[in-house]
Amino acid sequence: MSERELPKRSLFKLIGDLPGYLVELLRSELERLKQELVEKAKHLGVGVGLIAAGAFFAFFAFGVLVTAAILGIATALPAWLSALIVAFALLVITAILVLIGVKQLKRGVPPVPEETIASVKEDVNAIKGIGKRN
Repeated sequence: MSERELPKRSLFKLIGDLPGYLVELLRSELERLKQELVEKAKHLGVGVGLIAAGAFFAFFAFGVLVTAAILGIATALPAWLSALIVAFALLVITAILVLIGVKQLKRGVPPVPEETIASVKEDVNAIKGIGKRN
């Protein structure tokens, strides 16, 4: 039998095989969902860990830079005024970063397995007899 020829099966045999095909389809979609969620969780965990490590070192470097800025401005102005100027600049930067961070969080939430959902919808449409089939 060549690759293009399919074995001929009766209608009853095809109908009898349908539940097995549906179960297999469901299992494969669930496996795909699991793999997609595990992959996203892994990337999320690594990203959070790297950000935390970077924040740890940045905290100390930032303290040194703030002190240098205050001391630098204090050569021209009183020390209290230079500290106030640097504090105000830091608050402005903080507000901007928080707003950008909130915007980014809204883009990533909820972590939905979009590819799997689209695939399941295609499968349901194929079973219903609408849409394109693979």
